[in-house]
Amino acid sequence: MGRIIVAGAGHVGLLAAFALKRSGHDVLAIGALPGAADKRTTALMMPAIRFLQSMGLWETIEPHAAPMTSMRIIDGTSRLIRSSTVTFDAAEIGEPAFGYNIPNQALSECLGTALAASGVDIVASQASRYALTADGVEIETADGSVHAGEVVIAADGRSSLAREAAGIAVRQWSYRQTAVVLSFRHTRDHHDISTEFHTEHGPFTQVPLSGRRSSLVWVTTPENAERLMTLEPKDLATSVEERMQSMLGAVTIETGPQSWPLSGLVPSAFARNRVYLAGEAAHVFPPIGAQGLNLGIRDVEALLETLPLDGSDLGADGLIAAYNRARRPDILARTGAVDALNRSLLSDFLPMQIVRSGGLELLRAFSPLRSFIMREGLRPGSGWRAAASRRTKPIS
Repeated sequence: MGRIIVAGAGHVGLLAAFALKRSGHDVLAIGALPGAADKRTTALMMPAIRFLQSMGLWETIEPHAAPMTSMRIIDGTSRLIRSSTVTFDAAEIGEPAFGYNIPNQALSECLGTALAASGVDIVASQASRYALTADGVEIETADGSVHAGEVVIAADGRSSLAREAAGIAVRQWSYRQTAVVLSFRHTRDHHDISTEFHTEHGPFTQVPLSGRRSSLVWVTTPENAERLMTLEPKDLATSVEERMQSMLGAVTIETGPQSWPLSGLVPSAFARNRVYLAGEAAHVFPPIGAQGLNLGIRDVEALLETLPLDGSDLGADGLIAAYNRARRPDILARTGAVDALNRSLLSDFLPMQIVRSGGLELLRAFSPLRSFIMREGLRPGSGWRAAASRRTKPIS
C-alpha cells in the first residue's frame, strides 16, 4: 500500500493524518505542532462533532468545549434600512445544539496527543522542497531529511508549498477589514447563545465559552483594529461592552487581542499531480458563519471516501477527478455565500440594504425557511433532504 504524506500540523492536517491512519492507510505526518500563541477559538458544528465522535476523539475534546444552542443576528448598524433581530434555535431542527466552541490551543493539544498515540510516523519539521513525478512524491524537510510517498495531502495553509509544487493556481483577494480576536468574562449568563451583530464594517460575533465567558471576533476597519489593539484592557472592555449594548453586563478582558487582515482564496483545482488540498490550502474566507474548520473537516471526510485501501494507485487520475468533484460544489458555494454576506454588510447601496433586510425578515417570520437555512448551514444538502422527506411523508 502506498504511503500518504500529510503536510501541515494545523487542525486539518492533524485530523487528516489521524483519520487516514485509523482507516488503515500508511501515513507520514510532516509539520511542527503550533505553539500556544494562537488564542482564538473555533466553533465546530454538529456534523463535525459527530465526525470527531466517530473517530473516538470527542471524549477528550468535550471538556474544553461550550455548546451553542441558539444563534442570534442583530442589526447593529445606524443605517436607514435596518433588519429585525433573527434567532435560530437548534431545537427547531431537533438538535441539542448547533455545535460547540473550542479554544484552538486545547483542540491542537487533543489532536496532537491522539496522533502521537496512533502509530503515525511524525516528522516535526516543515517541508522545504517537493519533487512530484508520475509515480510518487519526494519531500525534503527543513531538518535535511528526505521522505517518499505516493500522494500528498496538502494541509499546509493558505501559502501552501505543496499546492504550488502541484501547479495549482489560485485566485486571491483581500478585504479592507481586519479581525480582532479575544476572549472576555461578563457578569450576565450567555445561556449558550451566540450573537452576531451586523455592523457597517463587518460582523461583531460573540460565541459562548464555559461559565460566564465568551470569545469574540470583531471584524472592523484596519484603522479601528489598530486602535483597539493599542487600548488598555479596561478601555478595550468598555468598547466591547458598548458595542454589545451591555447585553452580557460588565466585561473584563480575559485573553488579550490578536488581529488578522481578512482575505479570500480559491484554487483552480482541489487535487492535481498527486496532491490533494485540504483546509486553508483549499479555501480561505472571512470568519463568518463558523464555516472554516467545518469545511476542512468535510475535506477530511471526502479524503476518506476517495482514497481506497485496495492497493491501487492513490494518485490515479480517476481518484484526483473524484476528489475534485466531491469538494468543488461545497467549497465554491460556501466561499461565495460568505463573500456575498460580507460584502452586503459593507455596501451603502440602498437596494442592497433593502434586499438584505428583507431576507432576514423572511427568515424571522417564516419558520420552514429558517429551518432549511439552519440545516444547510450545518451540512450542505441536509436542508433539501429534510424538505424532500416532508414532501414524501404519507398523510395519516
